[in-house]
Amino acid sequence: MRCITIGLGVQGPKRIKAAGPDNVATVDPVKPEADFRRVEEVPLDRYDAALVCTPDEVKLPLLSYLLENGKHVLVEKPLFADSEDDLLRLKALAQKTGATCYTAYNHRFEPHFVNMKRVLDSGELGEIYRCRMFYGNGTARLVRNSEWRDQGSGVLPDLGSHLLDTLLFWFERPDYDFRIISADRFENRAFDHVVVGGEPQQGRGPRLELEMTLMSWRNHHTTDIFAEKGSAHIESLCKWGPSTLTVRDRKVPAGRPDERAETLVQPDPTWDIEYAHFKSLCGTGAGNIDNDLWLNRQLKALADEALRRFPPAPASAA
Repeated sequence: MRCITIGLGVQGPKRIKAAGPDNVATVDPVKPEADFRRVEEVPLDRYDAALVCTPDEVKLPLLSYLLENGKHVLVEKPLFADSEDDLLRLKALAQKTGATCYTAYNHRFEPHFVNMKRVLDSGELGEIYRCRMFYGNGTARLVRNSEWRDQGSGVLPDLGSHLLDTLLFWFERPDYDFRIISADRFENRAFDHVVVGGEPQQGRGPRLELEMTLMSWRNHHTTDIFAEKGSAHIESLCKWGPSTLTVRDRKVPAGRPDERAETLVQPDPTWDIEYAHFKSLCGTGAGNIDNDLWLNRQLKALADEALRRFPPAPASAA
């Protein structure tokens, strides 16, 4: 498969490395090392797929152009739209041309996220009572200095999209009422620390707590799942390693549980695995826009609630 990479910021070079010899050209409007300034300049017969690593506001027109021309697309998360009709139009375009439209959520390929899904699917934990996830990095200053990132609802779509997509991965498409517990602007103009709660509809499913922040000066992730027959815990990601998955078997009525733990010390494998997954989808017409529709709906409602309840402070008079 021949692919082009659009956008040479933070993620583009990672995608180029994963694609290896498949990558035949690069596109960026400002980077001097790019082969082309606009995707329309790339001859259509030179590539089969595109890796789209651009700011959010230009994704929809880019994807429309690519899908209309039958090009498979991997687009960096999140894929949002003001109207769901825009996403539905992309889905229809992909179906019409047989192209794959895939939004990348590389944490689905994190080894212990995969192992956690196996634990959950096995049923060994019994009824799942509660799932708590924390995702933090220390990029507050980088975001504030960015020309485009420190706006809107800030960390909520950036890191919150990862956490909500992980729920889709582990629990399929859960029916939840999500709410904002807190939303703060400690250093940035947009939210840099948000906590979200989730209550299952009709009482089916675990209660949820999702915390995301730009104020964790050492990048970190934790997951804690508490259940009827035990608990399961993830400590860190491979890229920030070491990364550990611990599963504990409950002792009834009380006592120290038996536990098994696996710790990984290795480079981040998710980029290569996800690219291979994307290649396997190309030609099948399979994509994940239905997930984008769910994520878009949840994050838009949460952003509206956060901005309504925690509006920015009025600008001081000059």
